[in-house]
Amino acid sequence: MAPNIYCCGAGTAADTEYTTNMVAAQLELHSLNTGRVSRVTSACQLLKQYLFRYQGHIGAALVLGGVDPTGPKLSIIYPHGSSDSVPYGTMGSGSLAAMAVFENGYKPNMEVEPAKKLVRDAIAAGIFNDLGSGSYIDLCVITKDGVDYIRPYDKANLKGERQGDYKYKSGTTSVLTQSVKKFDIVNEHVQQMEVA
Repeated sequence: MAPNIYCCGAGTAADTEYTTNMVAAQLELHSLNTGRVSRVTSACQLLKQYLFRYQGHIGAALVLGGVDPTGPKLSIIYPHGSSDSVPYGTMGSGSLAAMAVFENGYKPNMEVEPAKKLVRDAIAAGIFNDLGSGSYIDLCVITKDGVDYIRPYDKANLKGERQGDYKYKSGTTSVLTQSVKKFDIVNEHVQQMEVA
């Protein structure tokens, strides 16, 4: 969304992409106009206002994080426009399993490497306990010195190889009954559509 602010989303991919791109454009214009670094709170407020306007009909559940002159911030923004400022957060179909890992392993002021491993384990838990989640684990480490976007950090689900040949000979499955019905055309009408 900005050089110091990143956002990940769950829900409808088109909704999350459009919403974040639109707010990113607003943040860029604000930054150019003021000559200041975008604030995470500003991004959060813009996202909340936009989503609240549509009362949850935009399927964008977002986790927003960044570092600005006031320090590091992480927020969860729900599709209906409410938000929470949190030390860790999850959204999406695998979020309950991921949250369990965070609740078990999170400690305030963690070092970068243990924090990366905790986030990796949380995402993996979400992937393994949900059929709708993907298989790659990407991380984005945002510090006051810059952003380290690690894609892929790990691959949770390795695709297996087929153990045999799954081609069946014709006639393997028997046809129990067969029926063919003939229809008579009683009336046929062709109407031209208007294309605007």
